[in-house]
Amino acid sequence: MDTNFPRMSGWKNGYDPVQVDSFFKRARESFERESPQPGDLDARAVRTVGFDLTRKGYHVGVVDAALDRLEDAFAKRARDRLVERSGQDSWVQELTRAAASLRGRLTRPAGERFNHPEKGIIGYDIAEVDELCDRINGYFTQGQAMSVDEVRRVLFRVRKGERAYDEDQVDAFIDRVVEVMSSVD
Repeated sequence: MDTNFPRMSGWKNGYDPVQVDSFFKRARESFERESPQPGDLDARAVRTVGFDLTRKGYHVGVVDAALDRLEDAFAKRARDRLVERSGQDSWVQELTRAAASLRGRLTRPAGERFNHPEKGIIGYDIAEVDELCDRINGYFTQGQAMSVDEVRRVLFRVRKGERAYDEDQVDAFIDRVVEVMSSVD
């Protein structure tokens, strides 16, 4: 099954076509089922998938954009199923619960929102992460404009020690923010 993604040219690496095609086939099957089954993919599985890089593989940017759209579709379908099954209030309660889990980090003082990496380990620049957290907080509390793609595509400079936040903690937090934002839009 060919998904018709463009391939990288020359010596450039792209995503392994066999892995990408297999994943999108599985995603299509999961999405098209009327009711979820064990092992079906969801928005989180789409957001966290990784592919090997191979010479003349699929164009990374094009596949990533398709994954973003697929993640949004899975999130919206999950929301619609919850609303259909349990009502709009249940969805609002779930969204409120998920957003509240983010609030704890967002309201911490700048420089104290995440742990620092262990000595000698690189992490993300504190000032840049804090700036993003302030913007996310403004999105949730004051309705300031921000797209889920801005959060998905954020890149931070790397630092060490006290000038850095632990990458794994920040990445997990960003994944949760994307999950909440994509279920709203």
